[in-house]
This record gives sequence, structure tokens and C-alpha cells, in this order.
Amino acid sequence: MLWEYQQMHHTLRQCSVGIGLGSHDLGVATYATKLYEAGLFPLLLFTGANSRTTAARFPRGEAVHYREHAMGLGVPDSAILVELNAANTGQNVTFSQEVLATAGVPVTSVLVICKPYEQRRSFATFRKLWPEVDVLCASETLSFDEYVASIGDENLVIDMLVGAHQRVTLYPAKGFAIPQEVPEVVQAAFERLCAAGFSSRLINS
Repeated sequence: MLWEYQQMHHTLRQCSVGIGLGSHDLGVATYATKLYEAGLFPLLLFTGANSRTTAARFPRGEAVHYREHAMGLGVPDSAILVELNAANTGQNVTFSQEVLATAGVPVTSVLVICKPYEQRRSFATFRKLWPEVDVLCASETLSFDEYVASIGDENLVIDMLVGAHQRVTLYPAKGFAIPQEVPEVVQAAFERLCAAGFSSRLINS
């Protein structure tokens, strides 16, 4: 239930820039490469420093490793920008704005590439902090089971999914994101997972 709710199912179209949000999942960079090759944007920006989940895996920073992965898949260096300091989604937005402005890139639309269960929160954050641009979200098209198999850690994925949903519900009141309707059945699923112990990514409300 949460997995389906967190995905926006946007119809993709050409955008000014693709922005890949750093994380533990290198599949984000792989899918961003596919979208670049499909001609959906002329420029790809990877954003992200490190988190407790990624420090060991990507010691030089998420954006750096994403860039290297994309280049290894054929994206030219000239088509990639990196933002190296963002530690949360809000900073992904604001720091990316600064990098693009410094590079003189005009932006009227962005295609945000992220983990499947981070689409809704990412969309809400971009719409709040960058309201003057059109925002689309995209992720690898995978079922929950397929995604868990790609990551190899079911508990981690569920914990992250639960944490992402909590932020969708809490962040609008904090001014971090636009509000979104949450169906009762989705909220009930969230509460059942919390009660079952999937709480390591929850924040104090």
C-alpha cells in the first residue's frame, strides 16, 4: 500500500534538466542515464553528500559516485553537473538551484530521479521550494519485491519506506513540503508497519 502511494506515476516529457537525488541506491544513477539517453533532458545534475546509510558505500560522496557510474554507462562528462554538499531533500533542491544558476543554466522544468518510495516526498519538496518550475518525478519501474531483491535488505527498504511516508505527513506543517492527501487505508498501513517495529527511520514529530 505504501509502495504504491509513494509513486507519482507521472507521464514523462522533455525537461530543462534531470536531477538525480543521491542515496544508497546506485539504480537511481542507472535510470537517470537511461532517461538522458532517451533525450528527456540535455543536462544531468547529481546531488548529495553522505548519510549514515551511504558513508561506507560512497565514501567520496553520493553525487561523485553517481557521476562516475553515469559516465561509465556512456553519459559524457560535459552533460553532468554535481552538487556535493546536500544532506537532505530540501538541500538537494536549494543547492541544486545554486549550482544551476552558477552554471548559467535556464530552468523551467525539472525531472527528478529518485528511489521509487521517495517520489512523493521529493515532488512535494521541490514544489514547495522551487514553485516556479514544473516538476516531474521518475524512478525505475520495479515492483516492491523486485526492488527489495535489487537492494538485498528487505528490512532496510521497509524502514526507509515508512520513514518516507512519515515525512510526507509531517513536513508540510514544518514548511518543508506542500501538503498532499493521504488516504485512510494508506495511513492505516503506515501505522501497522510502525507497530510491527519498522521504525528506525522515523523522526520525532
